Amino acid sequence: MKTLAVGELKARFSEVLERVKSGESYGILYGKKKKPVAMIVPFSDPDDKTEREIGILEGKVKITFADDFKMTEEEFLGLE
Repeated sequence: MKTLAVGELKARFSEVLERVKSGESYGILYGKKKKPVAMIVPFSDPDDKTEREIGILEGKVKITFADDFKMTEEEFLGLE
């Protein structure tokens, strides 16, 4: 993440927006002490239903069910 003071952001706003569109993030610094106060990040549409990759944690995690668990794995995963 890059940071910009408010004055610099004003001067380079169009350039910053183009870079944000391509995935970069910017922190906004304010005041004499250049305190971080905000961020400009790429927009992500919460309604965007892109499919997630299945199995990205394969081999990295292990799921086990207790012996007294009342639901089958298929029911838990919504396969039944």
